[in-house]
Amino acid sequence: MSETYTSNEIMNAIAIAARTLSERKEEVNRLNVFPVPDGDTGTNMSLTIQSVVDNLAALPIGFSSEDMRRAITNGALMGARGNSGVITSQILRGLCEGFEGAESFDTASLEKAFSNAQTTAFQAVRKPVEGTILTVLKDATTASKQARKKKMSTSEALSYIVGEAYSSVQRTPDLLPVLKDNGVVDAGGFGLAILLDAFATALIGREKPLGDELAASRTAAPKVEIEQINDWEGSQYRYCNEFLVDSDTLDVDEALEFLATMGDCELCVGAIPKFKVHVHSNTPDKVLAYFLERGQISEVFIHNMQLQSEERSAKIAADATAAASEPEAPTKALGFVAVAAGEGNAKILESLGVDVVVSGGQTMNPSTCDLLDAVDATHAEKVIILPNNSNIIMAANSCAEVSNIPCAVVPTKSVPQAFAAMFVADEEASLDDNTVAMTEAAAAVLTGEVTQAIRDSHDAHGNPIANGDTIGIADGSIEAVGKSTEEVTLDLLETMGADDMDTLTLLAGEDYPQDSFDALVASIEEKFEDLEIDAHRGEQPLYPILFSLE
Repeated sequence: MSETYTSNEIMNAIAIAARTLSERKEEVNRLNVFPVPDGDTGTNMSLTIQSVVDNLAALPIGFSSEDMRRAITNGALMGARGNSGVITSQILRGLCEGFEGAESFDTASLEKAFSNAQTTAFQAVRKPVEGTILTVLKDATTASKQARKKKMSTSEALSYIVGEAYSSVQRTPDLLPVLKDNGVVDAGGFGLAILLDAFATALIGREKPLGDELAASRTAAPKVEIEQINDWEGSQYRYCNEFLVDSDTLDVDEALEFLATMGDCELCVGAIPKFKVHVHSNTPDKVLAYFLERGQISEVFIHNMQLQSEERSAKIAADATAAASEPEAPTKALGFVAVAAGEGNAKILESLGVDVVVSGGQTMNPSTCDLLDAVDATHAEKVIILPNNSNIIMAANSCAEVSNIPCAVVPTKSVPQAFAAMFVADEEASLDDNTVAMTEAAAAVLTGEVTQAIRDSHDAHGNPIANGDTIGIADGSIEAVGKSTEEVTLDLLETMGADDMDTLTLLAGEDYPQDSFDALVASIEEKFEDLEIDAHRGEQPLYPILFSLE
């Protein structure tokens, strides 16, 4: 059985879903496995959906259903922020493509749309993890199939899908041990359930969201976001292969099966006739040969990830002076875009040769569109993007895929990694050579972060953390807990092996007093006598101290 819904009713339901998630984004933002003050899953998903609404509002009178689907797809991609936003954009793209050609909005078209959304979203993630937003999507897709088999009406099917989405969220701790250990559920999956619920409620005219009837989904217990993408790490293969494929016959499933036999980190996304391929492999010739048999390839980048990085040539201050003295050319062969929070960090990046610094980081992930605008603003023939945060890498990759200017992403996860990457950048070298050298230089940097816990938790070794404690994070793992920034910084440096390192780059946050910073530097010099210290005001929010060891 099908109901008749106009395009305006569907658009209105999307707008209401966007507003609902916006109203609850702080609830989702607090649902982070780390007790740090900058969880942003809710914000990223909300801004992604709001970009869709803005695109729909700009449609001209007399728009077609195809125009509406295109506005949703493009709006989601351009507005995608962070990994959760990028995955959400792929879910929306899959739903829109799945509805193409549907004669009515019924259980059959719902099943087709959700099935396509599942395929599209899973293709966007290198190694899907059970117990995340993808699991909730998969269970919602299963519910859509069951709804058709049970011959439900469209309104009944939508309610059934929403109910199963919430149930799936509650099952996530059984699928991921880290969730069960913390007594929480997945934040991205919870955000998706909220969106589906609000959309269905608005469209079919329910009196209240189904979520209000599910007390288990509305507990005060914090939820958790699981990082989905950590590309370039831990690969046993030498070459990173990236290229575009134009083909009218490429079978994505078969291509992914083939790529899995060639190496790891495999990715094949897109739709006929354009696809993006990525894989780490020791035999790039075989990878290229496979796709040449099935279409035309372009924008081929083969990066040797095991090349030795160039040695650090000088300290930041010396390079900053040299870079500042060079006049900026009106056009460049190679440009650089970096993401950073804090005026001091931005100035250092600019002094090292970054053309455009996009304001953002942990507290505000820039969108694909923001990064595209920055790429254009470099006025360069080719551009390298430094995301400086693991949650911005997917948006950077999306930018590189759709930009008219050839782009490459050096997957930096911190501002100090970007400093190291820019030290080896060579504007006269090729995009390929720079990406290799910069990626290796960034990977050689150990990053430490000091901040304040916002809830009770435990560190990487099971030791308790109380709300308000100062915590030290070493490359994503909480390794130090104490009562002061100085105490935790010193403990974290010791844990990270500062005695065996040569150089420490230290960045003070916007709320960290200069006299405290001077005292901290003196304490480090006393404890680690052989460590060369390069101290700067980074002025980043929320983190009184950021540092890197090399």
